[in-house]
Amino acid sequence: MDKNTVTGFVLIGLVLVVFGWLNRPSKEQMEAQQRYQDSIASVMQEAQQSAVAAEQARKEASFTEALPEEVSDSLRQAQLRSNFGAFASALTGTDEVITLENSRIEVKISSKGGHVCYARVKDYVTYEKEPLILFDGDDFRFNVTFVTATNRVVNTSDLYFTPVKDASGNSVVMRLAAGDGGVVDFVYTLNPDDYMLGFTIRTSGLNGLLAPSTNALDIQWNQKMRTLEKGRKLENQYTGLYYKFFADDVEHFGESKDEEKLLSNHLKWIGYKNKYFTSVLITDEVFEATTLTARQELTDAKYLKEFNTTTAIAFSITSDESIGFRYFFGPNKYSLLRTYDRDLPPDQQLDLDNLVPMGYQWVRPINKYFILPIFDYLGRFMTNYGLIIFLLTLAVKLVLFPLTYKSYMSQARMRVLRPQVEALKLKFPKKEQAMELQQATMALYSSAGASPLTGCLPMLLQMPFLIALYWLFPTSIELRQQGFLWAEDLSTYDAVLSWNTDIPLISSFIGNHISLFCVLMTAVNLVYTKVNMNMNNTGQQQMPGMNMMMYLMPLMFFVFFNQNSAGLSYYFLVSTLITIGQTMIFRFGINEEKLLAKLEENKKKPKKKSGFMKRLEEAQRMQQEQLRKQQKEREKRQHSSKR
Repeated sequence: MDKNTVTGFVLIGLVLVVFGWLNRPSKEQMEAQQRYQDSIASVMQEAQQSAVAAEQARKEASFTEALPEEVSDSLRQAQLRSNFGAFASALTGTDEVITLENSRIEVKISSKGGHVCYARVKDYVTYEKEPLILFDGDDFRFNVTFVTATNRVVNTSDLYFTPVKDASGNSVVMRLAAGDGGVVDFVYTLNPDDYMLGFTIRTSGLNGLLAPSTNALDIQWNQKMRTLEKGRKLENQYTGLYYKFFADDVEHFGESKDEEKLLSNHLKWIGYKNKYFTSVLITDEVFEATTLTARQELTDAKYLKEFNTTTAIAFSITSDESIGFRYFFGPNKYSLLRTYDRDLPPDQQLDLDNLVPMGYQWVRPINKYFILPIFDYLGRFMTNYGLIIFLLTLAVKLVLFPLTYKSYMSQARMRVLRPQVEALKLKFPKKEQAMELQQATMALYSSAGASPLTGCLPMLLQMPFLIALYWLFPTSIELRQQGFLWAEDLSTYDAVLSWNTDIPLISSFIGNHISLFCVLMTAVNLVYTKVNMNMNNTGQQQMPGMNMMMYLMPLMFFVFFNQNSAGLSYYFLVSTLITIGQTMIFRFGINEEKLLAKLEENKKKPKKKSGFMKRLEEAQRMQQEQLRKQQKEREKRQHSSKR
């Protein structure tokens, strides 16, 4: 190895050392990275411990069944005490169900496991007019895991609690005796006229009965999501697993595929959400090291999905503990969910209203502060939601009227200038004169005070309203089971023709039915497209296929809307009819001869070009010059080839 090579390697080494020193992480970054690694390690350890605990619990649960019948009771009890410690006496008992109810919900608590086993929302029924039961029996499972002082795993779902009902009838204590003096209470309280069920885990005297290393309670919660609405595809689309980070945002997943998430951040609540109803478990503290799982149900038509949570909450055995929770079993109604944050500081708010999908962040305010207030206000005075949607459409059209009028006037200016545009086409008939034709047309519009962009901008500004309503109507519980004309339920499709056989492509895109409001909406949009294109023909050359695209749009809307809310199709039908009416009024109410005369007057006025227009014209001039050079080069090459 020569001297130059050695020198090169030394320089490369110095560069790498200096680069590494300059880009070394700061102390804060190293600490943050260490915290992240520790949290991941904690999550993995919790998951591993839970898996081991579950396997051990399975083996021990089967132990009692494996004991021969001829074994004496004393030996059986000795074996149970050896395996389950202070909780052995709770392995046998009678399953007793206690009912708590108010004007809103009815819940049942089972003494086997001490957990809620049934929840019914009284104000609503299913689409088949049956009681709306969120879950019953094995649809809902809740378990708390204890580790005894002898390192035996005990699951509360395997144990029998003793009910202690309150004299008032709105509270019950499910009591689990543990050895001499040890007590675990599951306390449930249901207040009048509320969808919230108070739930408290209260313990005392467990020091010495549980493992000394116990610093958290492991909790498992599972629920199968029932089919409650007509139209499985649409209901499934809005059924998901929601969760809120402590003092932070609400997120969700599981609407379209099987998923699993390991979260090291603290959570405030976890919600299993149907399209219109949700089961939420809220803690007064925080959930730690949480694993959330969503699984699609593909075989049993009774269910849509299955959600599962494995989490932990801080717990101490050295003193009496009282850990507060709340269950919410109720409708996803925005005005209701907002009441649970009333008078709370921002960092303590639950944000349960995020269970109501209202679109992207940039359209959500339109629904929150404009559409929903109108919807709620009109709902106080009338019960016909077809009429309410009609009045809401009028209100939206009234707000957008200045934009609509401005857009129409822009099109009218372009239309009355059409003969002059046609004359320019005759002046520049050749294809290579396309740039001159475009420049001359823009100069004509500029001198007359017309602009194609003026007509496009108002239409773009209307799009957020249309997108906001597209999100709101299918998820608005106010429309649920509200009939109008032939539609029995405005929240789902209004089928006038149905079939059972799956037709390839057709069934997957539009379903096995035809919705009448959707058909009417599509037909009216096709007619409006035809009339509007004829009335607003400005003489400008359009992009190839643009006319066909204009006709395809209503047909695409048919595919999107046929399985969607009938109320949404009805809204767009009424909106299009109002737009047609406005267009006809504008068309015959505006004197186009006077408008043309005004544009001709504008040509005589001196125009001060803006900086943007100057730059645009300069860019067009340079582009035209470039095209001319390219044309000359092609002519030279053709002339040379002929020689």
